[in-house]
Amino acid sequence: MTAIPFALAFVAAVLLYPRVIRRLKKAGIVGKDVNKPDRPEVAEMGGLVIVATFSLGLLATIGLHSFGGGIPGVNREMLLATLASVLIVAMIGVFDDLIHVRKPLKMIAPVVAALPLVAVKAGITQIKLPYFDWIDVGWLYPLVFVPIGMTGAANAANILGGFNGLEAGLGLIATSALAVITFTTGEVTPFLVLLCLAGPLVVTLFFNWYPAKVFIGDVGTLSIGAVLCAASVLGNCETAGVLVMIPYGIDFFIKARNRLPSLGWWGEVRDGKLHCPAEGPVGLCQLVMKLHGGVSEVGLVLTLLTLEALFAAVAVAIYARF
Repeated sequence: MTAIPFALAFVAAVLLYPRVIRRLKKAGIVGKDVNKPDRPEVAEMGGLVIVATFSLGLLATIGLHSFGGGIPGVNREMLLATLASVLIVAMIGVFDDLIHVRKPLKMIAPVVAALPLVAVKAGITQIKLPYFDWIDVGWLYPLVFVPIGMTGAANAANILGGFNGLEAGLGLIATSALAVITFTTGEVTPFLVLLCLAGPLVVTLFFNWYPAKVFIGDVGTLSIGAVLCAASVLGNCETAGVLVMIPYGIDFFIKARNRLPSLGWWGEVRDGKLHCPAEGPVGLCQLVMKLHGGVSEVGLVLTLLTLEALFAAVAVAIYARF
């Protein structure tokens, strides 16, 4: 029964993407692929499909639990709170994709998305650090840690991107790692949440892989980060969530040192490869370009996906209970 939401979200994404891509292009909702010599226009805001099919999968989970005889271990209240949080974040992404919300406001706004999780007191106030005992942080957990986690995860997932297949690939690896951890620890509710995201991300990776037919936009990246945060809170595996977000964090700190540039984060295309500008790297992607001495876009993405897979493997090795 737990495979039904994943399958439903997957099939819905397969059916929706071709239609949504055509509609987005017809509406003029496109973005330039700046890492190609001719800078072709690609359908933007494909993340709407991720949000829609994730929501469909989550609603199906709630329906199966309510009317299908019940799914052992599922907390319906937490599922609804997660759905509310993700939809709030998605709304922020839609506004930014369409009217470009000012950067400080966009970075703070996901705090509001944490409120449904705060309201239902999602998670427990004790945090488990690797090789240490549980630490009880009391009221600081729902009122401070959860909002900070939601804001950090959503923004970090939004900042590391811009290359074909990168956002969907990173999200799929992080989601899969947390799914393994929550499955082996018996945390059914976050496991199902992660399955509902994994389904559309598999399909998104196909359409977003080089050469991309669609970009997922801020509505997609912010939503991926929100789901990862919510699942970490519900699964009481916050430290594992931090581990899988380390590549995102590295990129954030490099970009923060360069005042989070909105322009110039891409590479210089020469001889079919992406090169770091002479001014130096302003993000993790440009740092990889510099270390490689020039790299293809596919090679760049595979390098970053490998880095993410390493941190995901560490998280699974520490927290999964096989």
